[in-house]
Amino acid sequence: MSHLWTSEALVAAMDGRPVGRLPEGVSGISIDTRTLRPGEAFFAIRGDKFDGHDFATAAMAAGAELLVVSEARLPSLGRMAMPMIVVPDVLAALEQTGAAARARTRAKVIAVTGSAGKTTTKEAMRHVLSSVGKVHASDKSFNNHWGVPLTLARMPEDCDYAIFEIGMNHPGEIRPLVKLVRPHIAVVTLIAAAHLGHFKSLDEIARAKAEIFEGVEPGGHALINRDDPRFKLLDKAARAAGVAHVWGFGENNRAQFRLMKYKPQPDSSAIAARIDGQDICAKVGAPGRHMAQNALAVLGAAHLAGADLAKVALALSGIEAERGRGRRHTLVASAGTFTLIDESYNANPASMKAAIELLDATPVGPGGRRIAVLGDMLELGSHSARLHGALAEIIAQTNTDMVFLAGPEMKTLAEALPVDFHAEYRPGVEELQALVLKTVRAGDAVMVKSSNGIGFSRIVDALAKAFPAARNAA
Repeated sequence: MSHLWTSEALVAAMDGRPVGRLPEGVSGISIDTRTLRPGEAFFAIRGDKFDGHDFATAAMAAGAELLVVSEARLPSLGRMAMPMIVVPDVLAALEQTGAAARARTRAKVIAVTGSAGKTTTKEAMRHVLSSVGKVHASDKSFNNHWGVPLTLARMPEDCDYAIFEIGMNHPGEIRPLVKLVRPHIAVVTLIAAAHLGHFKSLDEIARAKAEIFEGVEPGGHALINRDDPRFKLLDKAARAAGVAHVWGFGENNRAQFRLMKYKPQPDSSAIAARIDGQDICAKVGAPGRHMAQNALAVLGAAHLAGADLAKVALALSGIEAERGRGRRHTLVASAGTFTLIDESYNANPASMKAAIELLDATPVGPGGRRIAVLGDMLELGSHSARLHGALAEIIAQTNTDMVFLAGPEMKTLAEALPVDFHAEYRPGVEELQALVLKTVRAGDAVMVKSSNGIGFSRIVDALAKAFPAARNAA
């Protein structure tokens, strides 16, 4: 078995105290017994809801090679016949392990933040850079105070590229994380009204996102959306943080990574881009102008990381939207098929606008309708009613035929839509789900979008259960 870490290196990284006979090494790092694989080290971190020490026996049963535990909790573990590394604080030990992983790697390190598109852009980078080297990247949305050090600790010594997603919903959260990651390239996808309930303005959000520049390695790069109204603020912040090279991506004619042409396709996009003077034509495997914008960030970061741009551009065609982030399903109704677009993972005003425009660009069959199924956008604070109501104007500019709404905040949108527009509002997800199931028919394009906490993924699952996937239909 190959070792991600030798026990000796782990002990040294966290300055821990070994208890029992440690194995030669471990194959991975885990903080969750439900996903722990045999041979891994289990770090018993204390989370918001659970304390990992309470799952020490479960970690043993799952095949953990060793445990990393807190000195204070050691007596409660009793006479556990299990090799352990004892530390004052397990989360701090995970951070120290992550820092040691960063110190030993020769990979080009990329960090991604932004109000929308972080995970999509990170996954696209993972996909395209895998065509030119060994890639390590964050799992799912592991972008917080435990997700980032965990991703670092899991980084193999021999990877060529490492990609980290860094999120926040309060000022000061990105700073300590990016100083652990120490990226060569820091990417800001977009500044938008996400988590606006915790900030006074979009400028404050931009300044919090700009903390990512404070950890950039000497001689490194900042890659910023040139079309964003807060580009100048971010550009100034990057230079103030000492970033050596600041680049822009977008349609702006001053962007060094510029979208020259965009042609939407039913399930993809064709783009022509100029990447630092080099002309590139590519097919992006997922549809939507926002995906073309993300592809520019991907091409720009790959170029700055020294990757083969021709191979990377070719790999863009293999990008697929993630579950809850634009994944498409072709489902069978009685007389044909309809398209389901799953955007149920997250929502803020910018991503909601992009999703509504994506629905507008989606073809419908004979007699088909474009149906938007929308739920609350969370964490908008005192701005919530205004921002939900403002979606009415965006919808009015598209060919959306019907809007189904649920959630207390979406009531504002229901009231803002014209009286002759076909809109249905229900207070709860279950009531709306029943209505959607009863309404959809062959030829339709249905887009489901909300913040994750609203639970609109249940509507997606109900549709997928009620209507078979086209490939499985008899």
